[in-house]
Amino acid sequence: MAQALLLNRGWDFEIERGPDWLFVRPRRVGSTPVGAPSFAEQVWSLLEQQFANRLVLEMDDIDRMDSDLVGQLVCLYKRIHTHDGVMRICGLSHQDDEVLRMCRLGGHFPRYDNREDAVMGRTLPRHPR
Repeated sequence: MAQALLLNRGWDFEIERGPDWLFVRPRRVGSTPVGAPSFAEQVWSLLEQQFANRLVLEMDDIDRMDSDLVGQLVCLYKRIHTHDGVMRICGLSHQDDEVLRMCRLGGHFPRYDNREDAVMGRTLPRHPR
């Protein structure tokens, strides 16, 4: 069951707990107030509250990937991995995927089309046999 969490800090998060994974769908809700926790800090807090170390960020509702968000994803990725966790991203637009590749982050954030592919680690398109 999905749970919406509005922190009124520039982001709205829809969270859902699955077996061994936390699924988070972020949405921008205005600008982030000065002094508010960063995107990475807010998502890390969600992981701690849920006692989870495996995260799928469902980015379908992100209109555009800006440099600030890319930096926050890198910070979150590093923090999760230093705690032996896993972070995967799905639902990126083609444009946002290009932004990550231009930043040479494609290896850290492989493209997953949906939640199921992210959990299973399937980055290649499925071909009929």
